[in-house]
Amino acid sequence: MTTSTKSGINISRRRFLSGAGGLTFCVAIGTDGIRLLSEAQASTAARAMNAWVRIAPDGVVTILSAGAEMGQGSMTSLPVIVAEEMDADWSKVVIEWAPADASVYGYGMNNRRLMAIVGSRAVMLYFNQLRIAGAQVRKVLIANAAEKWGVAPASLATEPGFVVDPASGRRMSYGEIAGFGTVPAALPAVDPGELKDRSQFRLIGTSVPRRDIPAKVNGTAQYAIDVRLPGLVYATVRHSPVHGGAPESWNDDNVKAMRGVSGTVRLPDGVAVIADSLPHAMAARGALEVVWKQGRAEGFDSEKALEDTYVKVHADPKAKRQTLDSKGDVKAAFGSAARTYKAEYRSDYGYHAQMEPLNAVARFNAAGDHVEIWEGTQAPDVARGRIAKALGFKPAQVTLHQCYMGGGFGRRTLGDYGTEAALVAREARRPVKLVWTREEDMGHGMFRPQSFQCLEAALDQDGKVAGWQHCVVGDGGVLLATGIKIPYYQVPNQHIELRGVSHGVRLKHWRAVGHVFNVFAIESFVDEMAAAQRMDPVDFRFERMSISPRARAVFEKAVQMSGWKAQRPAGRAVGISISERSGSLGAGVAEISLDRATGKIRVHKAWVAIDGGLVVQPEAARANIESGIVYGLSSVLHERVTLKGGVVEQSNFHDYHVERMADVPEEMHVEFVDRDAAPSGLGEIGNPWVAAAVANAFHRLTGKRLRHMPFTPARVLAALKA
Repeated sequence: MTTSTKSGINISRRRFLSGAGGLTFCVAIGTDGIRLLSEAQASTAARAMNAWVRIAPDGVVTILSAGAEMGQGSMTSLPVIVAEEMDADWSKVVIEWAPADASVYGYGMNNRRLMAIVGSRAVMLYFNQLRIAGAQVRKVLIANAAEKWGVAPASLATEPGFVVDPASGRRMSYGEIAGFGTVPAALPAVDPGELKDRSQFRLIGTSVPRRDIPAKVNGTAQYAIDVRLPGLVYATVRHSPVHGGAPESWNDDNVKAMRGVSGTVRLPDGVAVIADSLPHAMAARGALEVVWKQGRAEGFDSEKALEDTYVKVHADPKAKRQTLDSKGDVKAAFGSAARTYKAEYRSDYGYHAQMEPLNAVARFNAAGDHVEIWEGTQAPDVARGRIAKALGFKPAQVTLHQCYMGGGFGRRTLGDYGTEAALVAREARRPVKLVWTREEDMGHGMFRPQSFQCLEAALDQDGKVAGWQHCVVGDGGVLLATGIKIPYYQVPNQHIELRGVSHGVRLKHWRAVGHVFNVFAIESFVDEMAAAQRMDPVDFRFERMSISPRARAVFEKAVQMSGWKAQRPAGRAVGISISERSGSLGAGVAEISLDRATGKIRVHKAWVAIDGGLVVQPEAARANIESGIVYGLSSVLHERVTLKGGVVEQSNFHDYHVERMADVPEEMHVEFVDRDAAPSGLGEIGNPWVAAAVANAFHRLTGKRLRHMPFTPARVLAALKA
């Protein structure tokens, strides 16, 4: 079989290890840490072995990237870390995808090895592992050069792409060493103190152009939807309109009689149609008449639940609750309070709205006991495992070819569409390209959960916040809980809890997950207290909220960047909020205006100060944060999913509104607060602060509060009249 695909992307493990001479460095992860193995050893090593680096005699250095690339730049950032420590010449570095094997290519987290690129974790969790791998390669190169020259390894140094002998001025390229060098069975260990100091970095902290951009500009970047295979057929799916439903019967004969249609396939929660072209498959999907078995979400009304059911759950002393954080004596703090405050907030379901439709390509071998999948996934290891399970295969029977993604935002981590492609291809006995329609993705979506939140605070005799209670109600478990703790405000007495309900609606991580609505509630509530105390909201945080030094630093930076107390043009106001996600901390200021006739809020300027520790790629990080701002504004001002009778009411972008180019802020300013610390996540930190900052600016402008996200024009007009 031959595959016609765009060049330069796919590589199999066999092809990688076969090489064409040179040195191959393989990382074996065992109880004794990380070891580099030679190519000969790699060919006989156990499966838990990873080839991160290959050096060819011509000096080309190939580095594998385990970071799924969805526009955030991980495919470049991770190899930069390896290249930095091995002193590679970046102009000679080639980047290839790592295979979908977490036991080899995964980062360590909670005693597991994972490859999922979610929560801004790529650089954060691979950083030390890849530095050590790069440093070990450098040691091997020096050892080989030292032996060749007959000198002590300690007398040698490296420059990009070369081992150098300072005493004699001799230089030997990495390619030359690759031509004669060997890799010992057990490499010298790398002590953390041997890794480069920040002052020695050539690549880390200095932006390099992202490697995926040229291919995306010239059209050679391969997405799964670009894959072409001999004998390829097309498929699409109609899923149960009610989440949790399953097909009982459908007009199979009528559909099969349509032009180009070759068959239908029953899936656990839908019906797939197969045709000779995507238009024919889409037409057949439209003609499907399916009788559905009742789904779990049958009869669910999301607006009624949010306005009524959740409130009752919160008021019910017998409701099941889960304590998320507790410290001090909250009861005593409220019992002795000089003043207390209470407020409620709500947020709607949110859709991921990724640009690229969900799609995958599947092809079985002639024997039917091995499948190849081409898919853009944030978690290749998870996708591979789920596909294997659905087929009754072992993971070794699944080869997953990673592709670029046109947006992920948390949606592309489960491999459900890849699994469907595999199931359909097995029935079709031909390679299949499966594509979901936008309507299918929205109706059968996996949403950010909706939530109801109640916050209470107790102020002591000095006006300081001494007691804090926060309860979130909704469906989604941990999806509701992220971002609800407040370590940046060191209030001595806190109780934070979750009260869960279940609706059967498909829910999923969404860019910054619960931070979006939890930080909205927290920071809006702080602003309400500051206003009631007739204090500037920044001063209130500094004087009354027991703010941490790290949080104070980002607020001070945001205040300085935005000219916080400066006079604004008529009809404009600013609001401020903290931002927190994946170990990073920030503060943001939004400047808004309001069309009081239409209820439309416009954000004109945004300033964000971020403490993300060491920033590996500053420009890529800045672009990620700006992206998060726009994504956040879209969710705050426009985006909402509602369900009636268990069915999603929105179907496409005509009724699920997103931020448009004309609404993007005229100015977005991002600056980093320098701190000597390991990298933390920056891919989502641009989002959580937006809602509260906009709501707080709205109060400054109008004296009214917005407590239900998104702030649609109808809700804004209602707030103005309240």
